[in-house]
Amino acid sequence: MTVTYSSKVANATFFGFHRLLLKWRGSIYKLLYREFIVFAVLYTAISLVYRLLLTGAQKRYFEKLSIYCDRYAEQIPVTFVLGFYVTLVVNRWWNQFVNLPWPDRLMFLISSSVHGSDEHGRLLRRTLMRYVNLTSLLIFRSVSTAVYKRFPTMDHVVEAGFMTTDERKLFNHLKSPHLKYWVPFIWFGNLATKARNEGRIRDSVDLQSLMTEMNRYRSWCSLLFGYDWVGIPLVYTQVVTLAVYTFFFACLIGRQFLDPTKGYAGHDLDLYIPIFTLLQFFFYAGWLKVAEQLINPFGEDDDDFETNWCIDRNLQVSLLAVDEMHMSLPKMKKDIYWDDSAARPPYTLAAADYCIPSFLGSTVQMGKQMPKNEWKTEDIKIPLPQPQFQCAKSDPGG
Repeated sequence: MTVTYSSKVANATFFGFHRLLLKWRGSIYKLLYREFIVFAVLYTAISLVYRLLLTGAQKRYFEKLSIYCDRYAEQIPVTFVLGFYVTLVVNRWWNQFVNLPWPDRLMFLISSSVHGSDEHGRLLRRTLMRYVNLTSLLIFRSVSTAVYKRFPTMDHVVEAGFMTTDERKLFNHLKSPHLKYWVPFIWFGNLATKARNEGRIRDSVDLQSLMTEMNRYRSWCSLLFGYDWVGIPLVYTQVVTLAVYTFFFACLIGRQFLDPTKGYAGHDLDLYIPIFTLLQFFFYAGWLKVAEQLINPFGEDDDDFETNWCIDRNLQVSLLAVDEMHMSLPKMKKDIYWDDSAARPPYTLAAADYCIPSFLGSTVQMGKQMPKNEWKTEDIKIPLPQPQFQCAKSDPGG
């Protein structure tokens, strides 16, 4: 799904982006080639009808219609509505990505706060972590088509190990017409409180930290649900789509090459192929396709989020952190810079050019260029301030 090309553009080079233009997966060519072919075929068909099938009077009428469409098509504000719409969609897409639920902070807290190396302590930590992953799975099932295809029923969730049979019965016993992704949150809170009462969580501050972090995780999940529930207003999407396709429908007629012998303004050449009109279609329709792909990043497009990978990664990493890595510490040893006050890691030959001196301020270079000056206070005469007003002399006889 997600197309990653960061390593190919790590350095700015001559025609550095030209290598990206040859990629097919996730490219604009893959998204747009069907519409582009349809537009080119329709344009060619209209051109052939004008050149070969119309009579003289019909051609004159078509030429007037073409000039009319070309003149007034530019009044459609395609650039404005499309640019604002794509900006809105991209911001919405990025906000959804930065609010994906990641359990890393919770797994750190659970591993360090829920004590006990016995089987019950291990069961507590793994169960708490499983409730966290179950919550994100329920949210992903409700918003992502790829995840729903993987877990179409709650039986698949149980078989995958995210929920036990008893938990599934309790889950189904709760009658609610709403999405019940919040149920594992309640189980998490109840189990954490029980662990505090049993002394497995030794401080109320640790319990509060767990609850605070779980609430943050819940906020991420509910935000994804909100994005899925309330999208960009349909009327705006319709306006943008109609503006783009109406503009290019007018271009099918307005951008035709007319008979040069008739002397129409702007029709001195007959090139048959409308190169710049095709480029304009490629850019504007491609812009619309970008919005179409990003408006819901939880689908199955090439650049949609890898939600199934997120589920796999979060479950494996979180269980590893709270179970095998619980109180697992490497032996402490003195580091290689123990007696070195100016520690500096070595550079390889390939990275030698990146070894640069520390920046001490822009005025340091001025000091190197200026001549050396010594303090000479004996040659400097500081003028004394002169009185601004003269006092009136007192009368001796007064």
